[in-house]
Amino acid sequence: QVHLVESGGGSVQAGGSLRLSCAASGLTFDDYAMGWFRQAPGKEREGVSCKNWSGGVTYYADSVKGRFTISRDKAKNTVYLQMNSLKPEDTAMYYCAADRDYYTLLRTTSPNYWGQGTQVTVSS
Repeated sequence: QVHLVESGGGSVQAGGSLRLSCAASGLTFDDYAMGWFRQAPGKEREGVSCKNWSGGVTYYADSVKGRFTISRDKAKNTVYLQMNSLKPEDTAMYYCAADRDYYTLLRTTSPNYWGQGTQVTVSS
């Protein structure tokens, strides 16, 4: 059974930083593209950042470019999202996702697997 377990969310002031982690189990990590999505109250879920299975191809939403960094640790089956210079508009539930195909992960609202989410709240 596949599990994606997020951690690292919390409450910070604007300008602060958080690092989200997503530990994957039950799948062959190198076979999957991994990504982070977020959903704010009253808004649709949006893609934040994705990285393909090898780590060589990366996507960032325009709203987070230069502030967020995605990375994956093969040895730990974990993908991270380092979030710096946080803004109140980054407040959302953040979800980890996995899909066998990177380009599908970029476009889809139904990846192979979702995590349960971790809340990020940024106060002004």
